[in-house]
Amino acid sequence: MSHSIYDVIIIGAGPGGMTAAVYTSRANLKTLILDRGVPGGQLQNTEEIENFPSYSHISGPDLAQKMFEHSLRFGARYEQANVEDIVNEGNIKVVYAGNKTYQTKSVIIATGTKYKKLGVPGEEEFSGRGVSWCAVCDGAFFRGKALVVIGGGDSAVEESVFLTKFAKKVTVLHRRDQFRAQPILVERMLNNDKIDVIYDTVVNEIIGEDKVTHVLIENIKTGEKKSFPVDGVFEYIGMNPVSDFVKNLNITDEEGWIITDNRMKTNILGIFAIGDIRQNAVRQVVAATGDGCIAALEVQHYLENQLILEAF
Repeated sequence: MSHSIYDVIIIGAGPGGMTAAVYTSRANLKTLILDRGVPGGQLQNTEEIENFPSYSHISGPDLAQKMFEHSLRFGARYEQANVEDIVNEGNIKVVYAGNKTYQTKSVIIATGTKYKKLGVPGEEEFSGRGVSWCAVCDGAFFRGKALVVIGGGDSAVEESVFLTKFAKKVTVLHRRDQFRAQPILVERMLNNDKIDVIYDTVVNEIIGEDKVTHVLIENIKTGEKKSFPVDGVFEYIGMNPVSDFVKNLNITDEEGWIITDNRMKTNILGIFAIGDIRQNAVRQVVAATGDGCIAALEVQHYLENQLILEAF
Protein backbone atom coordinates (compact mmCIF):
# COMPACT_ATOMS: atom_id res chain seq x y z
CA MET A 1 0.00 0.00 0.00
CA SER A 2 1.15 3.51 -0.79
CA HIS A 3 2.04 5.28 2.46
CA SER A 4 1.00 8.65 1.04
CA ILE A 5 -2.52 9.82 1.73
CA TYR A 6 -3.79 11.96 -1.11
CA ASP A 7 -6.29 14.75 -0.71
CA VAL A 8 -7.99 13.60 -3.90
CA ILE A 9 -7.58 10.81 -6.41
CA ILE A 10 -9.11 11.46 -9.81
CA ILE A 11 -9.93 8.25 -11.68
CA GLY A 12 -9.95 8.96 -15.39
CA ALA A 13 -7.87 11.41 -17.44
CA GLY A 14 -10.50 12.64 -19.85
CA PRO A 15 -11.44 16.32 -20.18
CA GLY A 16 -13.37 16.31 -16.90
CA GLY A 17 -10.72 14.55 -14.89
CA MET A 18 -7.91 16.71 -16.22
CA THR A 19 -9.88 19.90 -15.53
CA ALA A 20 -10.55 18.76 -11.96
CA ALA A 21 -6.82 18.15 -11.50
CA VAL A 22 -6.01 21.71 -12.57
CA TYR A 23 -8.35 23.10 -9.93
CA THR A 24 -7.44 20.76 -7.06
CA SER A 25 -3.67 20.98 -7.55
CA ARG A 26 -3.85 24.74 -8.00
CA ALA A 27 -5.60 24.82 -4.60
CA ASN A 28 -2.57 23.00 -3.15
CA LEU A 29 -4.43 19.72 -2.70
CA LYS A 30 -2.29 16.62 -3.07
CA THR A 31 -3.71 15.24 -6.31
CA LEU A 32 -3.21 11.94 -8.14
CA ILE A 33 -4.72 11.13 -11.54
CA LEU A 34 -5.15 7.45 -12.40
CA ASP A 35 -6.06 6.28 -15.89
CA ARG A 36 -5.83 2.88 -17.54
CA GLY A 37 -5.14 4.29 -21.01
CA VAL A 38 -3.74 7.28 -22.83
CA PRO A 39 -4.85 10.62 -21.29
CA GLY A 40 -7.70 12.22 -23.18
CA GLY A 41 -10.37 9.55 -23.11
CA GLN A 42 -12.72 9.79 -26.08
CA LEU A 43 -10.77 12.82 -27.35
CA GLN A 44 -8.17 10.35 -28.59
CA ASN A 45 -10.83 8.86 -30.89
CA THR A 46 -12.07 12.18 -32.26
CA GLU A 47 -10.58 13.65 -35.41
CA GLU A 48 -11.58 17.26 -34.85
CA ILE A 49 -13.25 19.49 -32.26
CA GLU A 50 -15.12 22.56 -33.51
CA ASN A 51 -17.19 23.55 -30.47
CA PHE A 52 -14.69 23.93 -27.62
CA PRO A 53 -14.25 27.58 -26.60
CA SER A 54 -11.08 29.25 -27.94
CA TYR A 55 -10.54 26.52 -30.55
CA SER A 56 -12.54 26.85 -33.77
CA HIS A 57 -10.71 23.76 -35.00
CA ILE A 58 -8.40 21.37 -33.15
CA SER A 59 -7.86 17.63 -33.35
CA GLY A 60 -9.01 15.54 -30.41
CA PRO A 61 -5.52 14.16 -29.66
CA ASP A 62 -4.00 17.66 -29.78
CA LEU A 63 -6.58 19.02 -27.36
CA ALA A 64 -6.01 16.01 -25.10
CA GLN A 65 -2.26 16.67 -25.01
CA LYS A 66 -2.74 20.36 -24.18
CA MET A 67 -5.19 19.48 -21.40
CA PHE A 68 -2.86 16.81 -20.01
CA GLU A 69 0.12 19.18 -19.86
CA HIS A 70 -2.05 21.77 -18.11
CA SER A 71 -3.40 19.20 -15.63
CA LEU A 72 0.13 18.55 -14.32
CA ARG A 73 1.26 22.16 -14.29
CA PHE A 74 0.42 22.81 -10.62
CA GLY A 75 1.85 19.61 -9.17
CA ALA A 76 -0.71 16.89 -9.78
CA ARG A 77 0.77 13.42 -10.33
CA TYR A 78 -0.29 10.97 -13.01
CA GLU A 79 -0.03 7.19 -13.04
CA GLN A 80 -1.29 4.65 -15.53
CA ALA A 81 -3.38 2.16 -13.60
CA ASN A 82 -6.55 0.12 -14.00
CA VAL A 83 -8.70 0.78 -10.94
CA GLU A 84 -10.54 -2.35 -9.86
CA ASP A 85 -12.23 -1.34 -6.62
CA ILE A 86 -12.87 1.51 -4.19
CA VAL A 87 -13.51 0.82 -0.51
CA ASN A 88 -15.11 3.51 1.61
CA GLU A 89 -13.56 3.61 5.08
CA GLY A 90 -15.22 6.83 6.15
CA ASN A 91 -12.82 9.75 6.00
CA ILE A 92 -10.37 7.61 4.03
CA LYS A 93 -11.13 5.90 0.73
CA VAL A 94 -8.94 3.01 -0.43
CA VAL A 95 -8.40 2.64 -4.19
CA TYR A 96 -7.24 -0.72 -5.52
CA ALA A 97 -5.48 -0.87 -8.91
CA GLY A 98 -3.71 -4.11 -9.80
CA ASN A 99 -1.00 -4.73 -7.25
CA LYS A 100 -1.15 -1.14 -6.00
CA THR A 101 -3.30 0.35 -3.27
CA TYR A 102 -3.81 4.05 -2.65
CA GLN A 103 -5.32 5.98 0.24
CA THR A 104 -7.16 9.24 -0.30
CA LYS A 105 -9.49 11.61 1.52
CA SER A 106 -11.71 12.04 -1.53
CA VAL A 107 -12.32 10.56 -4.98
CA ILE A 108 -13.50 12.05 -8.26
CA ILE A 109 -14.69 9.38 -10.71
CA ALA A 110 -14.27 10.43 -14.34
CA THR A 111 -14.01 7.11 -16.17
CA GLY A 112 -16.46 7.92 -18.95
CA THR A 113 -17.82 5.35 -21.37
CA LYS A 114 -16.92 2.56 -23.74
CA TYR A 115 -18.50 1.67 -27.06
CA LYS A 116 -21.49 -0.66 -27.16
CA LYS A 117 -21.20 -3.73 -29.35
CA LEU A 118 -23.73 -5.24 -31.71
CA GLY A 119 -23.52 -8.70 -30.23
CA VAL A 120 -23.82 -10.40 -33.63
CA PRO A 121 -21.91 -13.42 -34.99
CA GLY A 122 -18.50 -12.48 -36.38
CA GLU A 123 -18.12 -9.28 -34.37
CA GLU A 124 -15.61 -10.58 -31.84
CA GLU A 125 -13.95 -12.92 -34.33
CA PHE A 126 -13.10 -10.08 -36.72
CA SER A 127 -12.29 -7.42 -34.12
CA GLY A 128 -9.03 -5.92 -35.36
CA ARG A 129 -9.45 -7.72 -38.68
CA GLY A 130 -12.04 -5.46 -40.22
CA VAL A 131 -14.24 -4.54 -37.25
CA SER A 132 -13.37 -1.34 -35.42
CA TRP A 133 -14.80 1.24 -33.02
CA CYS A 134 -12.23 3.95 -33.79
CA ALA A 135 -12.00 5.64 -37.18
CA VAL A 136 -9.08 7.84 -36.12
CA CYS A 137 -7.13 4.77 -34.98
CA ASP A 138 -7.88 2.44 -37.89
CA GLY A 139 -9.14 4.50 -40.84
CA ALA A 140 -5.77 4.63 -42.59
CA PHE A 141 -5.72 0.82 -42.85
CA PHE A 142 -8.64 0.98 -45.29
CA ARG A 143 -7.27 3.10 -48.12
CA GLY A 144 -9.27 2.48 -51.27
CA LYS A 145 -11.63 0.09 -49.48
CA ALA A 146 -15.39 -0.08 -49.05
CA LEU A 147 -16.59 0.50 -45.50
CA VAL A 148 -19.77 0.29 -43.49
CA VAL A 149 -20.52 2.62 -40.57
CA ILE A 150 -23.29 1.49 -38.23
CA GLY A 151 -25.23 4.06 -36.21
CA GLY A 152 -27.15 7.32 -36.37
CA GLY A 153 -25.72 9.62 -33.72
CA ASP A 154 -23.02 12.28 -33.83
CA SER A 155 -20.15 9.79 -33.71
CA ALA A 156 -21.46 7.66 -36.59
CA VAL A 157 -22.08 10.69 -38.77
CA GLU A 158 -18.79 12.45 -38.00
CA GLU A 159 -16.68 9.34 -38.40
CA SER A 160 -18.33 8.38 -41.70
CA VAL A 161 -17.15 11.71 -43.12
CA PHE A 162 -13.67 11.22 -41.67
CA LEU A 163 -13.38 7.77 -43.21
CA THR A 164 -13.92 9.18 -46.72
CA LYS A 165 -10.35 10.49 -46.47
CA PHE A 166 -9.23 6.89 -46.94
CA ALA A 167 -12.09 4.75 -48.22
CA LYS A 168 -13.38 4.68 -51.78
CA LYS A 169 -16.93 4.29 -50.46
CA VAL A 170 -18.63 4.56 -47.06
CA THR A 171 -22.14 3.19 -46.50
CA VAL A 172 -23.94 4.29 -43.35
CA LEU A 173 -26.45 1.76 -42.03
CA HIS A 174 -29.05 3.20 -39.66
CA ARG A 175 -31.85 1.26 -38.01
CA ARG A 176 -34.17 4.29 -38.09
CA ASP A 177 -35.47 6.52 -40.88
CA GLN A 178 -33.84 9.69 -39.56
CA PHE A 179 -30.64 10.59 -37.74
CA ARG A 180 -30.27 11.65 -34.11
CA ALA A 181 -27.07 13.53 -34.93
CA GLN A 182 -26.80 17.30 -35.06
CA PRO A 183 -28.31 18.66 -38.30
CA ILE A 184 -25.08 20.38 -39.38
CA LEU A 185 -23.24 17.07 -39.15
CA VAL A 186 -25.95 15.20 -41.04
CA GLU A 187 -25.89 17.83 -43.80
CA ARG A 188 -22.14 17.42 -44.27
CA MET A 189 -22.52 13.66 -44.47
CA LEU A 190 -25.39 13.72 -46.97
CA ASN A 191 -23.48 16.18 -49.18
CA ASN A 192 -20.44 13.90 -49.36
CA ASP A 193 -20.32 12.06 -52.69
CA LYS A 194 -18.45 9.13 -51.15
CA ILE A 195 -21.21 8.36 -48.66
CA ASP A 196 -24.40 6.35 -49.17
CA VAL A 197 -27.06 5.90 -46.50
CA ILE A 198 -29.31 2.88 -46.05
CA TYR A 199 -32.15 3.51 -43.59
CA ASP A 200 -34.22 1.08 -41.50
CA THR A 201 -31.42 -1.49 -41.67
CA VAL A 202 -29.53 -3.62 -39.15
CA VAL A 203 -26.54 -5.93 -39.38
CA ASN A 204 -27.29 -9.55 -38.42
CA GLU A 205 -23.85 -11.06 -39.03
CA ILE A 206 -20.31 -10.12 -39.99
CA ILE A 207 -18.69 -12.59 -42.39
CA GLY A 208 -15.18 -13.19 -43.67
CA GLU A 209 -12.21 -15.52 -43.75
CA ASP A 210 -8.92 -13.91 -42.71
CA LYS A 211 -10.69 -10.56 -42.67
CA VAL A 212 -14.17 -9.11 -43.18
CA THR A 213 -15.69 -9.62 -46.63
CA HIS A 214 -19.45 -9.22 -46.14
CA VAL A 215 -22.15 -8.25 -43.71
CA LEU A 216 -25.64 -9.74 -43.64
CA ILE A 217 -28.13 -6.89 -43.43
CA GLU A 218 -31.88 -6.78 -42.88
CA ASN A 219 -34.48 -4.11 -43.55
CA ILE A 220 -36.49 -4.03 -40.32
CA LYS A 221 -39.61 -2.69 -42.08
CA THR A 222 -39.77 -5.07 -45.04
CA GLY A 223 -37.86 -8.02 -43.58
CA GLU A 224 -35.67 -8.21 -46.70
CA LYS A 225 -32.25 -9.74 -46.04
CA LYS A 226 -29.18 -9.64 -48.23
CA SER A 227 -25.41 -9.99 -48.24
CA PHE A 228 -23.53 -6.71 -48.55
CA PRO A 229 -19.85 -6.79 -49.64
CA VAL A 230 -17.55 -4.67 -47.48
CA ASP A 231 -13.92 -4.51 -46.34
CA GLY A 232 -14.45 -2.98 -42.92
CA VAL A 233 -17.12 -2.31 -40.32
CA PHE A 234 -17.10 0.66 -37.93
CA GLU A 235 -19.62 0.50 -35.09
CA TYR A 236 -21.09 3.59 -33.39
CA ILE A 237 -24.31 2.44 -31.75
CA GLY A 238 -23.98 4.07 -28.34
CA MET A 239 -21.98 3.90 -25.15
CA ASN A 240 -21.88 1.97 -21.86
CA PRO A 241 -20.59 3.39 -18.56
CA VAL A 242 -17.17 2.31 -17.29
CA SER A 243 -18.31 1.71 -13.73
CA ASP A 244 -17.84 -1.97 -12.87
CA PHE A 245 -15.24 -1.04 -10.27
CA VAL A 246 -17.82 0.89 -8.17
CA LYS A 247 -20.58 -1.74 -8.23
CA ASN A 248 -20.04 -2.47 -4.52
CA LEU A 249 -20.62 1.17 -3.56
CA ASN A 250 -24.28 1.29 -4.64
CA ILE A 251 -23.90 4.66 -6.33
CA THR A 252 -25.17 3.70 -9.80
CA ASP A 253 -28.51 3.10 -11.45
CA GLU A 254 -29.44 -0.29 -12.93
CA GLU A 255 -27.51 0.41 -16.13
CA GLY A 256 -24.32 1.43 -14.33
CA TRP A 257 -24.52 5.21 -14.70
CA ILE A 258 -23.39 6.99 -11.52
CA ILE A 259 -26.09 9.02 -9.79
CA THR A 260 -25.06 12.49 -8.60
CA ASP A 261 -26.69 15.74 -7.62
CA ASN A 262 -25.95 18.96 -9.50
CA ARG A 263 -22.81 19.47 -7.38
CA MET A 264 -21.35 16.15 -8.63
CA LYS A 265 -21.87 14.47 -5.22
CA THR A 266 -22.76 10.80 -5.00
CA ASN A 267 -24.58 9.38 -2.00
CA ILE A 268 -21.22 8.70 -0.32
CA LEU A 269 -19.51 11.64 1.36
CA GLY A 270 -16.19 12.38 -0.31
CA ILE A 271 -16.93 10.51 -3.54
CA PHE A 272 -17.85 12.57 -6.59
CA ALA A 273 -18.49 11.72 -10.26
CA ILE A 274 -18.20 13.86 -13.38
CA GLY A 275 -18.59 13.80 -17.13
CA ASP A 276 -20.00 11.02 -19.29
CA ILE A 277 -20.15 8.49 -16.44
CA ARG A 278 -22.95 10.45 -14.76
CA GLN A 279 -26.59 9.56 -15.19
CA ASN A 280 -28.23 11.96 -17.67
CA ALA A 281 -24.94 13.71 -18.42
CA VAL A 282 -24.61 16.10 -21.35
CA ARG A 283 -21.94 14.16 -23.20
CA GLN A 284 -19.87 17.01 -24.60
CA VAL A 285 -16.27 18.01 -23.90
CA VAL A 286 -17.19 21.43 -22.54
CA ALA A 287 -19.81 19.90 -20.23
CA ALA A 288 -17.26 17.46 -18.81
CA THR A 289 -14.82 20.29 -18.09
CA GLY A 290 -17.59 22.17 -16.28
CA ASP A 291 -18.33 19.11 -14.19
CA GLY A 292 -14.63 18.85 -13.36
CA CYS A 293 -14.53 22.42 -12.09
CA ILE A 294 -17.61 21.92 -9.92
CA ALA A 295 -16.34 18.66 -8.43
CA ALA A 296 -12.94 20.16 -7.65
CA LEU A 297 -14.52 23.06 -5.78
CA GLU A 298 -16.78 20.64 -3.89
CA VAL A 299 -13.73 18.57 -2.92
CA GLN A 300 -12.16 21.70 -1.45
CA HIS A 301 -15.29 22.44 0.58
CA TYR A 302 -15.57 18.82 1.72
CA LEU A 303 -11.96 18.71 2.94
CA GLU A 304 -12.29 22.08 4.68
CA ASN A 305 -15.37 20.81 6.53
CA GLN A 306 -13.52 17.65 7.52
CA LEU A 307 -10.75 19.76 9.06
CA ILE A 308 -13.30 21.77 11.02
CA LEU A 309 -14.97 18.60 12.34
CA GLU A 310 -11.61 17.08 13.30
CA ALA A 311 -10.76 20.25 15.22
CA PHE A 312 -13.71 19.56 17.48
